[in-house]
Amino acid sequence: MTTAENRVALVTGASRGIGARIATALAHRGWDLTLSARRPESLQDFAENLAEKTGRRVLAVPADMSDEDAVSELAGRHDESFDRLDALVLNAGMGAIGPFSDFPLRKLDKLFTVNVRSAYQLVQQLLPTLRETGTGSTTGARVIAMASMAGVSAEPLNSAYGATKAALISLCETLTVEEHAHGVSGVAVCPGYVATDMTASRDDVDADTMITADDVADQTVAVTQLSRTVVIPRLLLTRPGPNLWHA
Repeated sequence: MTTAENRVALVTGASRGIGARIATALAHRGWDLTLSARRPESLQDFAENLAEKTGRRVLAVPADMSDEDAVSELAGRHDESFDRLDALVLNAGMGAIGPFSDFPLRKLDKLFTVNVRSAYQLVQQLLPTLRETGTGSTTGARVIAMASMAGVSAEPLNSAYGATKAALISLCETLTVEEHAHGVSGVAVCPGYVATDMTASRDDVDADTMITADDVADQTVAVTQLSRTVVIPRLLLTRPGPNLWHA
């Protein structure tokens, strides 16, 4: 039987925004954590403060998601430090907008490397640990990818970003149908615009109308409490308005 006291998560993009809120909520619920982000200093400070406040074990592993070796080291450090993985939260990502007609292909490549390839690599490398955990746990092992409403419903200027998020949705769904026998499932969390640093520069969307990072974190953590007999392929979080599917 799995208890909150021995559950373990790995969270990427964990030093601020949605990732930090997810990590904080999990630690306060008794989870041990591996946390990753690009900036070593801020990540280490956050991890130490979280460990002190909650009494949980919190491992900080800086990693640039565009660096294959760094992603591999992150997975390896987790497996060296913990013997299980109940939740892999793929929150790290980058955004970029621009018209389809002249969106730079090099930027498209970077988006797919950071948003999709790193996620695929982490799941692939950590799959043996996810399988072992999922097989012996009543709650299974979850891969939770922070996708976007842009991956569900098209929006102007988001052809590249939306494509990466649609790929994450597909990754989660395919993982579930391939690995369900091992208690491993995927869920793509798909929020509309969230009030974070990434959206702070948007002058066409009022920040007061955006989804809060706490709402996204709360719903993400709630998924980890479900039994292994329940799968949520996509968790859609949209803003109220005349178009139900708008970001």
